Amino acid sequence: MFDDADPLLGRVRAFALALPGAAEKISHGHPAFYTTRVFAYYGGSVKVDGVYQRHEHSVLVLLDPGERAALLGEARCYLPAYLGASGWLGVDLGDDTCWDEIGELIETGYRRTAGKRRVALLDGGRA
Repeated sequence: MFDDADPLLGRVRAFALALPGAAEKISHGHPAFYTTRVFAYYGGSVKVDGVYQRHEHSVLVLLDPGERAALLGEARCYLPAYLGASGWLGVDLGDDTCWDEIGELIETGYRRTAGKRRVALLDGGRA
């Protein structure tokens, strides 16, 4: 379901795996980045009229409700199948992607799932 040599995946992977204790696994055919819980996926889909439409070049992140609501109005963002109901947001990636923003979104998902010790390490503190 994904090309390991995809340069967009490479950028997402670099952001995600730079976070303290982060690792990668394949979940449901997609790269998933996690510590004790998944904080980002690469690739997603939406269900439209009973048919799944793939968003192969996107990142799925778990955001707080206010941030997610603000981004949902943008054409590049979508509610991913299955995960959207649990607070996840999909963001399509392409040539015009602001990678600083993607890094911040990945970090937000990390902060929501990684636990206090890892977040303290991220912030430069001791675990």
